[in-house]
Amino acid sequence: MPRYRLLALDLDGTLLNENSEISPGNAEWVKRAQEAGVTVVLSTGRGFPSALPFAEQLGLDNPMIVVNGGEIWRKPHELHRRTLLDSDIVNRLHQLAQKHGDTWFWAYSTENIYNKERWVDDIGSRDWLKFGYYTEELPVLQAILDEIQTWGGLEISNSSPFNLEINPEGVSKATALEEVCRLIGCDMSEVATVGDSLNDIAAIRACGLGVAMGNAQEEVKAAADFVTASHLEDGVAFMIQEYVLKD
Repeated sequence: MPRYRLLALDLDGTLLNENSEISPGNAEWVKRAQEAGVTVVLSTGRGFPSALPFAEQLGLDNPMIVVNGGEIWRKPHELHRRTLLDSDIVNRLHQLAQKHGDTWFWAYSTENIYNKERWVDDIGSRDWLKFGYYTEELPVLQAILDEIQTWGGLEISNSSPFNLEINPEGVSKATALEEVCRLIGCDMSEVATVGDSLNDIAAIRACGLGVAMGNAQEEVKAAADFVTASHLEDGVAFMIQEYVLKD
């Protein structure tokens, strides 16, 4: 029997290479994990439409965690739970973005993704899931973070050292995995998860086996049980082979 019943995989910087592709090696070992009876779950900051093609490529008919846990899908196209980000908060986040005019921003609603070049006039008319900022000017990013941290009621993470991702308080990949465990009848101690960024760190700490990619941010590596190879070196395949399926 496999050591772990559920394997949660981040996408960008983890399962995917620099071309946003799943390598043959990673695909092969994900397939082997499934054949061994492991439930493989995609757990990503991406929205459902962006994550779905990878689930389909891997032949996954399992739960999916998207927008950092803002949506949990029982299986592709069957929504289980959705947690919305209040439109008043989205308006404040948008105003903060405008205050730092050169900063890129984006936001996921339930039906689309909007950004600095394509925004909406009536924020209150949509159901929102997540807001994000991107800038390589780290003092600006820090100023935005400092401001948002004073508001309270939000989960703040990132998917790269140059961005911030904001979800409602209590929404994370960790809490979403707890719900997925309830859905399939397993314990968090039976979960292995792998990722590279701060939006993975709560899950890495909460699961039975928390794995950081070789290219992960240092804080993520420090929180993990072990560090695998990078996303350019089939790090997911290695951790499945060595830690999930090894006798």
